[in-house]
Amino acid sequence: MPNIPQKTENAAAVLKVFSVLESLAAERRASLADIAQKAMTSKTTAHRLLQTMVDLGYVEQEPETEKYGLTLKLFALGARTLRGQEDLLRAADREMGKLSRATGESINLGVMDDFDQRVAYIHKYDSAYNLSMQSTLGKRNPLHSTSLGKALLAFRDEDEIRERLQKMDLRKLAPRTITDPEDLLAQLRQARALGYAEELEESEAGVRCMAAPVLDHTGKSVAAISIAFPLVRFDESRKPEYVRLLLDASHAASAALGFS
Repeated sequence: MPNIPQKTENAAAVLKVFSVLESLAAERRASLADIAQKAMTSKTTAHRLLQTMVDLGYVEQEPETEKYGLTLKLFALGARTLRGQEDLLRAADREMGKLSRATGESINLGVMDDFDQRVAYIHKYDSAYNLSMQSTLGKRNPLHSTSLGKALLAFRDEDEIRERLQKMDLRKLAPRTITDPEDLLAQLRQARALGYAEELEESEAGVRCMAAPVLDHTGKSVAAISIAFPLVRFDESRKPEYVRLLLDASHAASAALGFS
């Protein structure tokens, strides 16, 4: 018979480890007290976990301040994960560069996280302007509130879309977040018909984005490319130009992956 209490204790220990890692990822350097508070654990437990991570090389401690920070060892693990995406990154990078030069705005590449209903940012070109949408590589946002997420979802089959919708928490994150499943479905169908998805203050107030999918040889979305604008700088008269540039980038990146 399985030892249920032992399994529960093990799961709790793993959760504490990742809580500590995530609290460290949120800050460049943090004190033991801050880490324990953010990870919602005791100082004793946090200290024990941190010392183990230091021994393994994932965390370092500054002798002067005694604050902790992550080392590049975790980055190396993430880089190995992305190694399998080399073809995608190569195909998307050139087109993202063109979009960046043509618009001056923030350009992002996102992939669907198969473990939950989120989009992960794996490549970006920062805006040429001071006022811009700032994204962080590795950041994960809900599918339902982002143009990247909607572009990814729209080019999956209907059964997968409905299955994912059932698992989604359509919570309101910004002034115009879609919280009704039928409204989201209607937007996904429209995105599929147009070839791109839009987001207007659905993830963050004052931000407008549009995204188009990158398709593999089967026509399934494996990534999406987006342009993100501060709402005050979006030029409605240039929208057809933005759409054309975005679709050209999407089609070229998809073609490089074998989509015809």
